[in-house]
Amino acid sequence: MNYPQLFREGLWDNNVAMGQMLALCPLLAVTTSATNGLGMGIASLAVLVLTNTLISSIRGIISSQVRIPVLIVLIATAVTLVDMAINAWMHDLYKVLGLFIALIVTNCAIFGRAESFASRQPVVPAIADAVAMGLGFTWVLVAIGAMREVLGSGTLFANASLLLGPHFAWLETQIFSASPDILIAILPPGAFMALGFLIVIKRLIDQRIQKPTDTDSDLVQIST
Repeated sequence: MNYPQLFREGLWDNNVAMGQMLALCPLLAVTTSATNGLGMGIASLAVLVLTNTLISSIRGIISSQVRIPVLIVLIATAVTLVDMAINAWMHDLYKVLGLFIALIVTNCAIFGRAESFASRQPVVPAIADAVAMGLGFTWVLVAIGAMREVLGSGTLFANASLLLGPHFAWLETQIFSASPDILIAILPPGAFMALGFLIVIKRLIDQRIQKPTDTDSDLVQIST
């Protein structure tokens, strides 16, 4: 198993949000701040790790006839455990994210990784894939939340200590002394614009990376 390639796929090339265009409902709905994005990212990462571990562990005893129902039940179980944990230990964050934690059970990205990877791979690669995809989804959530929060409120990771716990207080930053008050940034259209901006940046970077490769291949063909 090529673990560096696996992490590159999850973090960039096959990113859940910008590559696969999945999980856009929570991505656009909860990213009114970087703190909310980080909280949803942590919850999604935990569910991914739990489901991939469980499904990979029992993949040999799941028959093809009941595979899909079993995957759904395991994902629902993992989401319920994460939902209860956040409610118990991060209740303020739970109140902010609300229904979107429970809706992780319908997240196509989680079901897709369970079906296409975890159900076909050993436990360690399955966990690595879950971590890679979860971190990739998390950084996009945080990036979009940060853009919207800075433009709309002039802060970054506001209320992190209240929502995520006192250990996250160091994240709280005041970017502007006076709020920019660009209200569209924290409204639904701002989420679409922030996601579109990130996708454009990703594709521009991919094109810049691809050009030297194409040039090298052309030179090889000419030389031969």
